[in-house]
Amino acid sequence: MPNLTSITDLKNELARLGAGGDERPCVVISAGTCGQASGANALIRQAKQLMIEKDLRDKLRLRITGCHGFCQLEPMIVIHPDRTFYPRVKEEDVERILDAALERGFVEELLHQENGRRVRRQDEIGFYAGQTRTILGENELVDPIRIDDYLRVGGYGSLASVLERGDPDWIIEQVLASGLRGRGGAGFPTGRKWQAVRSQGNGAGRCLVCNADEGDPGAYMDRSLLEGNPHSIIEGMLIGGYAMGADRGYIYVRNEYPLAVKHCIIALRQARDKGFLGENILDTGFSFDISIVRGAGAFVCGEETALIRSIEGKMGEPRQRPPFPFERGIYNRPTCINNVETWANIPKIIRMGADSYAEIGSKGNSGTKIFSLVGKVRNTGLVEVPMGTTLSRLVNEVGGGAPGGKKIKAVQTGGPSGGCIPAEGLDTPIDFDALTQAGSIMGSGGLIVMDEDTCVVDVSRYYLEFLLEESCGKCFTCRKGIQRMLELTTDIAEGRAGLEALDLLEELAVTVRDSTMCGLGQTAANPTLSTLRYFRDEYREHILEHRCRARVCKALVHYRIDPGLCDGCMACLKPCPEQATSGEKDKVHTIDIDKCTRCGACLAACTRDAIFIEPGAKPRTAAH
Repeated sequence: MPNLTSITDLKNELARLGAGGDERPCVVISAGTCGQASGANALIRQAKQLMIEKDLRDKLRLRITGCHGFCQLEPMIVIHPDRTFYPRVKEEDVERILDAALERGFVEELLHQENGRRVRRQDEIGFYAGQTRTILGENELVDPIRIDDYLRVGGYGSLASVLERGDPDWIIEQVLASGLRGRGGAGFPTGRKWQAVRSQGNGAGRCLVCNADEGDPGAYMDRSLLEGNPHSIIEGMLIGGYAMGADRGYIYVRNEYPLAVKHCIIALRQARDKGFLGENILDTGFSFDISIVRGAGAFVCGEETALIRSIEGKMGEPRQRPPFPFERGIYNRPTCINNVETWANIPKIIRMGADSYAEIGSKGNSGTKIFSLVGKVRNTGLVEVPMGTTLSRLVNEVGGGAPGGKKIKAVQTGGPSGGCIPAEGLDTPIDFDALTQAGSIMGSGGLIVMDEDTCVVDVSRYYLEFLLEESCGKCFTCRKGIQRMLELTTDIAEGRAGLEALDLLEELAVTVRDSTMCGLGQTAANPTLSTLRYFRDEYREHILEHRCRARVCKALVHYRIDPGLCDGCMACLKPCPEQATSGEKDKVHTIDIDKCTRCGACLAACTRDAIFIEPGAKPRTAAH
């Protein structure tokens, strides 16, 4: 790998690699964490073996990439340039796919099926057709551990442009004009943050942080970008370092992301070997290097002051602000912290131009946003849409709506720090201000779809359990306030509370929101407050009728056997730990609801779907 010693060398290398000329069909295998978990490595081995055995290396190319987004259809193969899409590929299918690619054809029975027809091209599939894949689309064009792949698609070209211009202020002006807002959740204008860091002149060198401490349940956007295209983040940080006058960068990534860590280590080594990191980069006098810091998986370390302490080797807990990180951050140096997706947008802004970038999205919310679309929805995976797109379009058109003929009940945005937006509010545009007005937040991009079988009281309880576990405990109102909110919500879910609990819960949630120090505590009340706002009648049902309409809260349901379906097979008797089911062979069985613990063992054992869950239960003992 030749070291590039000047901007001219880099521009020549980009021209050489971008010249094209290779017309061989390219077999692209998605091998992010989701792909590998679904069997992508077996496909890769099979493809390599066939290419050697059949001597196809001069006729086909093989590219191993990160996640393509449609995670539920992994493992998948896409054939470029026709973009022929094969989902859920089995090892024995690989040979037929390669043979068809050689003939510029396709294997029809292996294509994706949608609305009763086979769809050949990836772009024609509903999940992909509804997206604008500015950032994610590059994942399938590059092998993350081959820097030449990134250079071939114009990577590091934006770095060459800004270094050649030699005007750091111009870069910040471009970021400001683009309207880019931080994708980590708060939505603070990125250019203003950069200005603040650059304006600091306290004598200590400035430093940058890529915050990849992605802790929201169900969120994995940052992981997939680091796994699939780490050089885009490195290039973004280099441009930011030059703009702000920084000489040091950190990628703070949780240790539970081993593939992302591996690809980042390789990419950093390759960037140094090429001359993009280190001293006197491309003979411009600009020096900048990046280190990886592995986090221990503490949710609170996503908060920037806690993250700073963790990088310094201290306990990851927040501190009071001011001073803000841009004034005194890591080792008291002015520090700029942006998340993975924000850094990945920077090379795009320089390449496209700020004005062109600002045309994507909506006023005050430019560009695209990546979401992890999960939950009770047909199409799950990573979705990238322009800011301002409605939740309805994202969930119903790209996501395909709720499966099984169910109705969508609500959408949770922003993870544990966000809120539930009811089905009636799905026309809400996806932007920072509209979501906040609706009682939620953008967050880092987790989006969980809930159908009618979801209990909002149970959802609120789940998030409170998570936040209580993740709270650092430094603030009394966070430590004890969340605990008491959880106790109240549990009493409601188990039928022990009175109506006064609702007012107390709401008052307590507002107190926690308004009096805690960091973002974890300040947003911990969002799931509770939003569900009380939109689904208060469901809370009242739990309290007054001892009934969970979604049949989720175990204390407020009971199990029944349908005499018209039960054939007396006795399959449900043996697994019951409390001997609550009884009956003779070939005669209808019964369940003693006083003995039943609602463990679900009988439901799982029944072969005739004769056992069902019915909402409603006996009143419980009053809360203490």
